[in-house]
Amino acid sequence: MKATYGLNVPHPFNPGVCFGFVELKRPCIADLRSKRLVSKLQLGHQLHSYGPTTSGNFLCVHGRKPRQDQAVKKQQIYPQNVDLPPIQPKNKKKPYPIPFKKIQQAGRADKKLAEMGIEKPLEPPKNGLLVPDLIPVAYEVLDAWKVLIKGLAQLLHVVPVYGCSNCPEVHVGQAGHEIQDCHGPDNVHRRSFHSWVKGSINDVLIPIESYHLYDPFGRRIKHENRFDYDRIPAVVELCIQAGVDIPEYPSRRRTKPIRMIGKKVIDRGGFVEEPKLDRSVDSSSLLMELDTYGAHIGKFPPPAAADVPKVAQETLKAYETVRWGVRKLMQKYTVKVCGYCSEVHVGPWGHNAKLCGAFKHQWRDGKHGWQDATVDEVVPPNYVWHVRDPADPPMRSALKRFYGKAPAVVEMCIHAGAEIPDKYKPMMRLDIVIPDTEEARLVA
Repeated sequence: MKATYGLNVPHPFNPGVCFGFVELKRPCIADLRSKRLVSKLQLGHQLHSYGPTTSGNFLCVHGRKPRQDQAVKKQQIYPQNVDLPPIQPKNKKKPYPIPFKKIQQAGRADKKLAEMGIEKPLEPPKNGLLVPDLIPVAYEVLDAWKVLIKGLAQLLHVVPVYGCSNCPEVHVGQAGHEIQDCHGPDNVHRRSFHSWVKGSINDVLIPIESYHLYDPFGRRIKHENRFDYDRIPAVVELCIQAGVDIPEYPSRRRTKPIRMIGKKVIDRGGFVEEPKLDRSVDSSSLLMELDTYGAHIGKFPPPAAADVPKVAQETLKAYETVRWGVRKLMQKYTVKVCGYCSEVHVGPWGHNAKLCGAFKHQWRDGKHGWQDATVDEVVPPNYVWHVRDPADPPMRSALKRFYGKAPAVVEMCIHAGAEIPDKYKPMMRLDIVIPDTEEARLVA
């Protein structure tokens, strides 16, 4: 069978599509026996052959990508309702964020290079150098962190927050809920009802602290000298190691990369002692804006009634900026977390302080089981029950499955007048109609 192709013409609107015609000619049997079937491409004229002819049109589509101005960005679609992440049991180790097989493969590759005497290839910031593209991100995260702390301290004058005195439960609303899910001490005598007290900013934004290291690649912190190092928020320490310069918390900036063979550092540029600083009262007051403990209610006055929605929107935007920036920084900079407790360490290796009192800490002599951290472990979302209308009656245990949840910061900003972000609407279950207590048993 011989094929004759016509001139293909590009589509006027889509350059990836062209039209043309094709003519198929069936050869005789003698031609098939004498020679092979040959297909020839000719533009402008046809090939002569024997046999009947069948013609038709064809459509040619090639894989060239459209230009950027023609590309249409797909809108992210969120599901209607989603469940919250499951609570990990305390009698087991946390799951690894990276599959354990990949961790083993990377370890075998490093061990093989070490046996051959080949240095481990390191890129910034794994070699101690800064990543220039992430320095502006670190400054943006630190500025948003300050705005977040200040905004929450101001909104505490307007939005009431309650915390249970026997468990970590937090509630944002005019009054505490009546859901019987308290597992604190003496919960049997209280029939698992919570003992609500007035909350603070630490109940909304859970403080996660880390040791500040002048040289993250220097000497590791031991249990005996753990008091020689300051404890600051892990977000601030991550920003400092990413390039933010704070005079009160200096950090070593290397100009030559470190060298490693396997897990052994063969060249780190020597050990440098941390410079001694005279931290007066004035300098410590400047650092209060970086820590939630310094943001007590008396420091920041309540905002004007007309400015409350604006402050709430700025606070919510700052919260999203912090989580976005921390996620971006953690893609390059190493942050470790204990697999059994909530201890976080910013640096290539965890410290050796024996402070873990979680599951089977006796077997580990109180040492932490370090593994890679996630964003939720550095900036915990701290989910609370979502109250749709503060004037509604308190939540009850019978209708527990109809209620939604949201991060405490988001819930607090929404009560103050901020708009609900689209990504939090599914977990807040806004599409579910809450029935009466008598109708709950009739719902399938």
